[in-house]
Amino acid sequence: MKVGYVNIFVSHLEQAVDFYTRVFQFDLIDSEPEFGYARLRSAKIAVALAETNDASLYGKHTGIGFIVPDLAEAHKALLSRGATFSMPPTDQPWGGRLALVEDQDHNVFYLDQGKGHS
Repeated sequence: MKVGYVNIFVSHLEQAVDFYTRVFQFDLIDSEPEFGYARLRSAKIAVALAETNDASLYGKHTGIGFIVPDLAEAHKALLSRGATFSMPPTDQPWGGRLALVEDQDHNVFYLDQGKGHS
């Protein structure tokens, strides 16, 4: 068994698709605005954006971590594309480095240059 995709709840599908394709550089697979749903993919992960009016489902720490080989480089690139960081790249007591990056709905993700992650 493997994880096929992760749903990320958003308030406005069109804005979220723009953010995830422009800032995180996911490829848009398809979008169904009438259903408030879009599927995206990068080389190693698939995500889906699900539009909802239930604000309790977005604006939270997702627990999702994006692993990058060079956190400083990824941080700089994401900033240049309009990302917001609630925590800049920071050395962690466990030996890794991570940052916290937010989407337009304040969903928070780890950006991780950790030890032992692949």
